[in-house]
Amino acid sequence: MSDGMTTDAKEFQDERPRLMGLAYRMLGSVADAEDVVQEAWIRWQSVERTSIERPAAWLTTVTSRLAIDRLRAQRRRREEYVGPWLPDPISTAFAPGEHEPGGSPGPERALELAESLELGFLVVLDTLGPVERAVFLLADVFAMSFAEIGVMVERTPEACRQIASRARRKVREERAERGAVDEGLLGDLVGAVALGEIERVMSLLSPDVVLVSDGGPLRHAARRPVLYPDRVARLLVNLATRTPVEATMGIEQVNHAPALVMRSEQQGTIVVLAERELHTGAIIGVQILLNPDKVGGVDRAVQLT
Repeated sequence: MSDGMTTDAKEFQDERPRLMGLAYRMLGSVADAEDVVQEAWIRWQSVERTSIERPAAWLTTVTSRLAIDRLRAQRRRREEYVGPWLPDPISTAFAPGEHEPGGSPGPERALELAESLELGFLVVLDTLGPVERAVFLLADVFAMSFAEIGVMVERTPEACRQIASRARRKVREERAERGAVDEGLLGDLVGAVALGEIERVMSLLSPDVVLVSDGGPLRHAARRPVLYPDRVARLLVNLATRTPVEATMGIEQVNHAPALVMRSEQQGTIVVLAERELHTGAIIGVQILLNPDKVGGVDRAVQLT
């Protein structure tokens, strides 16, 4: 094996992007996902390999169970979290599915994988219970059979089918009329905000717009969701006036959607994403991420499927 890598290590490394993709979608946290995958690696090293007929399935089972346990612990921690909690943003420098076994997927599959990484999609997933979330992801995103999923989450295949059906209905209801903004719409919003044109900003917003900012305990941010176009517009313009002169900013691909990423020595990294109503094209959701413990993923490539 080249570079001194053993067969066992190579088998795991080949699966790592897929395991990271599952763990990240389960937990919405890069650090927690990396911890889960690292624990799966430790268990992989200690198990008797001759007892494993299908390494990929074994690793998926271990990662799923570890992620379910971590999600339960994570939710207890969130009760003490300061302000709203949003998933960690990540730079999507790799094409969706690039690391899938067998090579790159077809266009439809690639679109499904990309959409399942959008921040709005992850926010909806967060409304599902741990087992419900695992079953839905394994079935609808990772295309596994209910027989396989049943073994992983210790449920019958029929129970998994019912769990997936309920979860699918919840997700569809929440995401039916929403999608990530395109770069043009985000650029229009950023331009209007930068010029302080409150009326122009309001014209881009849906009457039902909601702004959520996640600053955690270390950054000043709105502690509750901000509602209504006038309040959201004024808040965005007010925030823009506080941007340090030395800040750099640009539109980057974050969670497979355009995002405004601002970096400065004073304020660190700030990520702004938005969603639109599909039937009107108006912006219905704005997410601002400021917590320095959560935004590191936009400055490095997190390899996942």
